[in-house]
Amino acid sequence: MNLSELLEYDNVTEESILRSTFGFMAFHGGALEEMTDTIASRAAERAGASYYGIQLPDNLEWHLPSHTVTADQSPVLASFLSHVNIVITVHGFGRAGFFTSLLLGGRNRRLATHLGGLLRTHLPAYTILDDIDDIPNNLRGMHQDNPVNVVEHAGVQLELPPRVRGSSPLWWDWEGPGLTPHTESLIDALVDCATTWPG
Repeated sequence: MNLSELLEYDNVTEESILRSTFGFMAFHGGALEEMTDTIASRAAERAGASYYGIQLPDNLEWHLPSHTVTADQSPVLASFLSHVNIVITVHGFGRAGFFTSLLLGGRNRRLATHLGGLLRTHLPAYTILDDIDDIPNNLRGMHQDNPVNVVEHAGVQLELPPRVRGSSPLWWDWEGPGLTPHTESLIDALVDCATTWPG
């Protein structure tokens, strides 16, 4: 399956909101990498940034490799990528040894350092890996066709473990209001990153 085929599938939704040239993306959202679209869209709205997301329904768990999510398969994606010049793509992952680690890949290492410092302030209980050599090879987001790298200034691929997305057993009894405290703190850091980035 490719992106264009995925977008034709029942109940798959694609959304783009163009605001500033700083962008947030979550193209593995919905039931696939839970809460990534919520995190990216809320951060974008609060920061006045642009947003692109894809939501998959509960009965569909097809994970497209990021480097196959290309503008030639979606006019909506093409419009977004031509509008923004720097992006943070929000992903979810789960791996033994990294359940409290946030991974900051992608080719814009200056943005990764900027975001990393803010995440350490807002989420002191987590390990923030913004040195590319500390990130597992297949989670570094360095492929030239990965959406995080195709815009003018590239960006950061942010990989989030379940706990910070509010989808781990730690939050089994959380009833709100709002998102879990860790998720709210994460969004605060993303907003700060976009609004204080010198450009």
